[in-house]
Amino acid sequence: MSDESSPGPGPGAGNGNGNGAATPPAGEAQAERPQLSIRAQYVKDLSFENPRAPQNFAANAAPKMDISVSVNGKPYGEDAHEVDLQITAKAAVDETTVFLVELTYGGVFAISGVPGEQMQAVLMVECPRMLFPFARRVIADCTRDGGYPPLMLEPIDFVQMFLRHQQEQAARQDAAAPPPPSNR
Repeated sequence: MSDESSPGPGPGAGNGNGNGAATPPAGEAQAERPQLSIRAQYVKDLSFENPRAPQNFAANAAPKMDISVSVNGKPYGEDAHEVDLQITAKAAVDETTVFLVELTYGGVFAISGVPGEQMQAVLMVECPRMLFPFARRVIADCTRDGGYPPLMLEPIDFVQMFLRHQQEQAARQDAAAPPPPSNR
């Protein structure tokens, strides 16, 4: 744990302007700092199905939960991107659905200073990470309002989701590529 009241570097440190920031070497262009901000966030689509109410409330068996999550991102205007976080939660006892909640929670993000090769990672990891707490609350409120205990989703590892998606995409591309010509 750092002590924020401790003094910074001694005199002469940094760039001499008193803020301790290092000055880039002469002639080196200073890159724009990455910026990410939410312009808007919203429930884009929400569905709650409670097909066997009120019979479900008398059941004593704990339902099996099946939760799926996906993320989609696309450009929105000149300097923004729309990101959709889709969450589906299905509770079932045996093969009978207890409840089904489907949510698409969207956000419009202003993103600047991010190199093109890193944009996909920002859209698929950082943006949904910012949206998730709000989507989680919508799911919890929806299940509670449906007569069940609030469904409190565990945190999601969006980095792992992104890496798995990249691996699957690479495997599909490898499978679709024609075999190399043989040297007969």
